[in-house]
Amino acid sequence: MSPRRNRPKESGSAGQSADDDRSGRYGGWQSTEQWQGEEWSVRHVAGASAEGKTYRCPGCDQQIPSAVPHVVAWPEHSGVDDRRHWHKACWNAKDRRTTRVQRSRNAPRF
Repeated sequence: MSPRRNRPKESGSAGQSADDDRSGRYGGWQSTEQWQGEEWSVRHVAGASAEGKTYRCPGCDQQIPSAVPHVVAWPEHSGVDDRRHWHKACWNAKDRRTTRVQRSRNAPRF
C-alpha cells in the first residue's frame, strides 16, 4: 500500500474552473446561474462556517440549523440584503416549487 499523497493538483486538472472555485469568506465555491430571467450568484457554504447561525429557507420555509451545509443565492446585481440561504435540495428544486409557500397562522415570520 502506498502512502497518501498530499500534493496539490495541477492547474490543468479536470473539475471546477478557476471562476467556479472562488473561495470566499464562507469557505465554499461560487458560481453563477440563470433563474427567473436574471443571473444569480450561488455560493455553497460548508457546515463548519455556519456554526452558531440559523437561517430560514425560502424554498420550504423551514429553518436551516446551525452547522448544516447549504446554499446562499442572490441576484447578481443586488445588495447584501437580497442574499437568501437555501437548503441544497430546495435550491435544486426551485423550479418545481410553487411561487407562494403557505404558512400556518401561528408560524413565525422571519
